[in-house]
Amino acid sequence: QVQLVESGGGLVQAGGSLRLSCVASGSTFSIAAIAWYRQAPGNEREWVARITAGGLRTYSDSVKGRFTLSRDNAKNTVYLQMNSLIPEDTAVYYCRGFQSWGGDYWGQGTTVTVSS
Repeated sequence: QVQLVESGGGLVQAGGSLRLSCVASGSTFSIAAIAWYRQAPGNEREWVARITAGGLRTYSDSVKGRFTLSRDNAKNTVYLQMNSLIPEDTAVYYCRGFQSWGGDYWGQGTTVTVSS
């Protein structure tokens, strides 16, 4: 079992920055990758970025160059640094953990609101 808790959301003006955190607990040794997703009101959930246990980072085209993933293994935490935020980034952001044997877990989400 893996538990994921997101934090760091809030209200920010366009052009501003936020850093989201995803803290993992439980069987963290089994996590092969952590991904961030987001869901805006009325939209489907979309993939944002992903970091593997080996450190490989990938980003969706919509956030590439503005968002950056990092991690602190000692704290079992993955960070999503979001810069140059635009109103279209407004959404609930979720982290998702993928286990090496195929299981996956979601956090409860954290809300990001970008005002114009």
